[in-house]
Amino acid sequence: MPYQVKIDAFEGPLDLLLHLINRLEIDIYDIPVAQITEQYLIYIHTMKELKLDVASEYLVMAATLLAIKSKMLLPKHEEEFEDVDPLETAYEEDPRDELVERLIEYRKYKEAAHDLKTMEEERALMYTKPPSDLSDFTKEVQPGKKDMNVSLYDMLAAFQKLMRRKKLQRPMATKITRQEISIETRMTQIMEELKHLKGRRNFTELFPFPAKDHIVVTFLAILELMKRKEVNVHQQENFGDILIEAVIEGADVGGYH
Repeated sequence: MPYQVKIDAFEGPLDLLLHLINRLEIDIYDIPVAQITEQYLIYIHTMKELKLDVASEYLVMAATLLAIKSKMLLPKHEEEFEDVDPLETAYEEDPRDELVERLIEYRKYKEAAHDLKTMEEERALMYTKPPSDLSDFTKEVQPGKKDMNVSLYDMLAAFQKLMRRKKLQRPMATKITRQEISIETRMTQIMEELKHLKGRRNFTELFPFPAKDHIVVTFLAILELMKRKEVNVHQQENFGDILIEAVIEGADVGGYH
């Protein structure tokens, strides 16, 4: 039976599009549809390859992007307009307009939700009791380095990079004996390795075997550990290495967002 998992942190296709626009540093008012469609389909393909539950709205958005891309590739026919004010014909409807409006509106709500979450966290820090010594529970942070929130989109991007590095798309010339391994077993192995190291482990170092089945199982095991908040995932800069560490009981849980 294939392992089916639904990732609740995916907030929808508009969230994925905003992630791609920010990651590629694209002007939201002038979206290169061909580029954004290609990147969007890569993410959808990766989710399907990992047998993640891809909601129907992601596929609807993929069809919408392809439709917009097709309209923009159609040649524009020059027509003669007689006795018509040139100002009335200067503006031609852009097939991207509706999508841009939806993205801008979604971004407003997303930013508002983030502000409300920040206010909630700040309010949660207020207590009506005398101050206590919490120095034993604080973590040492190196100056100048700040961990960034690692999203599931970042994890998918790391998985894509890992697949390219190991050249898994190319058929293997050697024959290997297939060894089945369950998600739970791989989770146990990863936790034992992280606890033994007592520190952060590079994401790519958790994939010691080149077999595609083993890599997919390992990736799903990491996602499940993140979901259960048994591991913390860190990234100190955009496009930087992703580091994973076991959660210490009683410590603050960073997880992913």
